[in-house]
Amino acid sequence: MSVRAGILVTGTEVLTGRVTDLNGPWVSTRLLALGVDVAHITVCGDRPDDLAAQLRFLADQEVDLIVTTGGLGPTADDLTVATVADFCGLELALDIELEAHIADIIRRWQRRPAGEATSGPTRAGIRKQALVPEGAQSIPPTGTAPGVAIAGSGARPAILVLPGPPRELQAMWPDALQTAPMTAALSARTESRQETIRAYGLSEAELAESLRAANDQISGFDGLEITTCLRQGEVEMVTRFAADHAPAYAEMAELIRNAHSRQIFSTDGTTIDDQVATALAGRRIATAESCTGGMIAARLTDRSGSSAYVVGGVVSYANEAKTGLLDVPAALIAEHGAVSEPVASAMAEGALRRLDVDTAVSTTGVAGPGGGTELKPVGMVCFGVAISGQPTMTVTRRFPGDRASVRALATTAAMHLIADGVAGSKKGEQPAPDDTRGT
Repeated sequence: MSVRAGILVTGTEVLTGRVTDLNGPWVSTRLLALGVDVAHITVCGDRPDDLAAQLRFLADQEVDLIVTTGGLGPTADDLTVATVADFCGLELALDIELEAHIADIIRRWQRRPAGEATSGPTRAGIRKQALVPEGAQSIPPTGTAPGVAIAGSGARPAILVLPGPPRELQAMWPDALQTAPMTAALSARTESRQETIRAYGLSEAELAESLRAANDQISGFDGLEITTCLRQGEVEMVTRFAADHAPAYAEMAELIRNAHSRQIFSTDGTTIDDQVATALAGRRIATAESCTGGMIAARLTDRSGSSAYVVGGVVSYANEAKTGLLDVPAALIAEHGAVSEPVASAMAEGALRRLDVDTAVSTTGVAGPGGGTELKPVGMVCFGVAISGQPTMTVTRRFPGDRASVRALATTAAMHLIADGVAGSKKGEQPAPDDTRGT
């Protein structure tokens, strides 16, 4: 990539963990989409010396652009603009029009009449926020704090100073991109593409072996920037490349598809949640959950429009709830145990009847850390998928990790079972019960 950037997140509350950084990843994603290579994301507290040190570090890395977030407010610890100006060797100057604009925003928030004078401390805070480095371009505030864009020079990169509240930063981003310093900084970027392949039940080691083969076989493979990530049982492979390396990517993607056709479920960037939503169009689904405790229902309803196909769910944690709410026979539980495929099947079928739906999914398992036995160890989860007019499918899998990991992995597995089950029903087929994807 011809343009490199560094992101500097400021705020002692972020550094100490009291506030989770949302700005760094958000800005990084937007820059990557623009064809900018993000080299670093750093975090520092509200101390001028530390902020200056991070600016020097990023400049020493020869980035073309530094984006800072936070430290633009009216209080004494909001020192980003002053520190950036000092780093650039620029004096601060009062922008009279900007000062009036911020004062007008404050008056509207306080519901004060136009023209009414603000108090001394408020007036001082407004003036502080209206100080702009000489030669820099201010960006209109989306809260009360304006942004600042400073052009790069031979000695230092361009610097974009943005507010800390994520809502304000994200609202300011389009205007920031239109500033002259940002336009100049981004002018050298090359056209790039990003493609995503997702697989389920594929280990990173297996994928790495296939990528080594691709490296040996494909001309131009070194022009592909490939990153892999294992997340909740799924492997995500993201590839960035310049437009002229598209043939190499196409050849590599074909090699990966051929090698792992059973595990790959997405080559166009769609997630399993996207695919489940599409598969459930025109259908009605319910959940019957024990060990996942409602996590599948939460995931199904995490997207807008899910009320079109999600009817509801039952968290039947106790055996009496399985019997009373889902009509699971007590004798069945006594014979096979709550964690068993027969009970998972009865739970799914009970949800199908009780909630009057055509699709239902169930989970019953041992999430841990206690409760496991030799026959039913911690991490063992039984699933049921009931679809009207089809035999109920049951699957048992064992997941690694602690309680949170087992529950999260089981939820992802259920999403894949729903997608496979609905797709099979549309074809008049049923997924094989011994399908081992995701084990």
